[in-house]
Amino acid sequence: MSLSRRQVAAAAFAAVPLAVAGASGSASAHSGRRARTLYIAGDSTAAQKYADAAPETGWGMALPFFLQKDLVVANHAVNGRSSKSFFDEGRLDAILDVIAPGDFLLIQFGHNDEKSADPVRYTEPWTTYQDYLRLYVDGARARGARPVLATSVERRKFDASGNAQPTHGDYPASMRAFAQEEGVALLDIQALSIALWQQLGVEETKKYFNWTATEQDNTHFNPPGAIAVARLVAAELVRRRVLARRDVRRLDDVIPESWITWPQATA
Repeated sequence: MSLSRRQVAAAAFAAVPLAVAGASGSASAHSGRRARTLYIAGDSTAAQKYADAAPETGWGMALPFFLQKDLVVANHAVNGRSSKSFFDEGRLDAILDVIAPGDFLLIQFGHNDEKSADPVRYTEPWTTYQDYLRLYVDGARARGARPVLATSVERRKFDASGNAQPTHGDYPASMRAFAQEEGVALLDIQALSIALWQQLGVEETKKYFNWTATEQDNTHFNPPGAIAVARLVAAELVRRRVLARRDVRRLDDVIPESWITWPQATA
């Protein structure tokens, strides 16, 4: 079913957890200035999850734990979307309708762009993938916001010798090249996450992915995995000088799993 732009916008804002969405007004009321917002455009690895999906957790759900309260996260990432399908459904437009000068647009696509058998989602890494990324970057810049690219977080895959394996083909390299060409800040989450999975090893990484009694999911995270990836994202935002050190918090702290909550899905 094709959704109207208004329906997409309404669904996108309904997906933002109330505690996070409400922080913007609170910060403005106490400081007398508008809170900056970090919008996430991405796929299921970052997306908000609901009670029926627990313990599956998107890293975007954990990112607010590492940011100061006057920096609001608006998580528009949606399961199963590629840079193409997210745009075609009007979801980028829904963000661009409200993004403002001083805000950030964090863009992570690749997992579903890879699906060559699906013309709704597939993009070719060195041509159409970059063409769609440019729409996000140019759209943010035209509104005075700062675009930030993030290579796709790695899946859990090891060879017989216990070496973590890359799974995203040319998409990370394409995004790196595009970021350099366009002068866009790049968070190389693919490289950082595969290094973390290598450090943790074959068995320990199971504790970070959505492995349950009935499921062995090597793509999506549970609370520890989402927290670990969100920590990488926050640290890279500082290292790449997107944010100042004063904008982040708890980078070296243990974050309790109990801080992750899964709201009931809205109709």
